Amino acid sequence: MSERRLRQRRITLCADDYGISRSVDQAIRDLLARRRINATSVMVLAPAFDAAEARALQALRDNGDAAVGLHVTLTAPFAPMSPGFGPLRDAAFPRLQTLLGLATARRLDPASLSREIAAQLQAFADAFGTPPDFVDGHQHVQLFPQIRDAFLDAVARHAPQAWVRQCGRPAQQAGRWRDRKGLLLDILSVGFRRRATRRGLRSNAAFAGTYDFRDDADVAALFPRFFDGLPDGGLVMCHPGLVDAELRRLDPLTTLREREYAYFGGEPFARLLQDQGIVLHA
Repeated sequence: MSERRLRQRRITLCADDYGISRSVDQAIRDLLARRRINATSVMVLAPAFDAAEARALQALRDNGDAAVGLHVTLTAPFAPMSPGFGPLRDAAFPRLQTLLGLATARRLDPASLSREIAAQLQAFADAFGTPPDFVDGHQHVQLFPQIRDAFLDAVARHAPQAWVRQCGRPAQQAGRWRDRKGLLLDILSVGFRRRATRRGLRSNAAFAGTYDFRDDADVAALFPRFFDGLPDGGLVMCHPGLVDAELRRLDPLTTLREREYAYFGGEPFARLLQDQGIVLHA
């Protein structure tokens, strides 16, 4: 067995937010077809997600180019799929900080959470004909107190073969102590992993991909660090895309999506995969 063979690691490079806009979807499908990424998670309640977007992605899934998951969404500006969800503001979910505060104080309604997550799982199954390959959360809501129990119970009931995303980083990841968001996700993931295991659900071995989404972020410098030290079975989160009016309406993350898209499609990233023995497969 060659040295390179020994060094190979199977990594999931997952593009979040499929469905948020047609231009983002186009970019994600392009990278999947070129095998520069190998997974994407779908926002089934996004206004731009429809049967045509599902069919185009399912063709890549059927061809073995993509693992396709559900991106459970519980934050503004998106609106719930199920009746009676609360609290709402202007008919939409709470903003991220409000939701985190409510969840931490255990002031969310468990029945409403369960109905909404089940509705999104059902919408995925209706669109793709099968349950998701994995389930994660937009803005990491699956890790929040109270939400995590409803999330894991729903996955165990409606998609028990799916794995779930935990966001604990490798202990040796460079600069991990300077990333406050990453540290919070590390802490929240401890209880999440324990609860997932009790329900018989699998999760990724480790996680990377958090950074401050400033327009001056150096994507080409960040992502090699995310892969460095990530174990076999680890996951790197990314947000490649092209910008259109719908994306600008729904999300402040715009310029960096195009920068990530260009990086993953370029030759430096292809060399990184080869040099680090990284295997991307669905």
